[in-house]
Amino acid sequence: MEPSFGPSLYFGSCTGCSKAVYGEGRACRAMGCLFHDTCFTCSVCSEKLTGKPFYTVSGRIYCEEDFKYSGVHPSSGVCNSCGCLLMDMVLQARGKSYHPSCFCCVVCRQSLEGQQFTVDAESRVYCVSDYHKLKAPLCAACREPIVPTEGSTESIRVVSFDRNYHPECYSGEVNPI
Repeated sequence: MEPSFGPSLYFGSCTGCSKAVYGEGRACRAMGCLFHDTCFTCSVCSEKLTGKPFYTVSGRIYCEEDFKYSGVHPSSGVCNSCGCLLMDMVLQARGKSYHPSCFCCVVCRQSLEGQQFTVDAESRVYCVSDYHKLKAPLCAACREPIVPTEGSTESIRVVSFDRNYHPECYSGEVNPI
């Protein structure tokens, strides 16, 4: 049974339960509607939302967590790296979407946002430096990788009898094994 308050303390009907709202401090206004504090809750987890961020989709009310992770968020997709929803900034690379912090080299984990990068045959993303260290051909003479010189994006090598050499390591002698 509702407590008996004077008519001056009647505020209207609650949008959530349709019962009368009486007394100050027992209700809230949201989306132009009146709710009891106990009726203004998340439609997924029932968390009270008075004074908290909330979202509405198709007339349903969601707390921030359920809006982000329950699948109702009208997101452009999920991050190709971590699989979580993309909510704010989205980095597009190679036709895929990433959180900027998730788009990083698979070796050194350095962020590649705004940086040059390369991709291997399995679509793994590398900073250029690590890619060259791992994928560059080895010099047949010194056994070091043949990588671009600093400030360059191209490496120079000599190929002789299907063997790779740094130009400075190649002696010009032909000694096939």
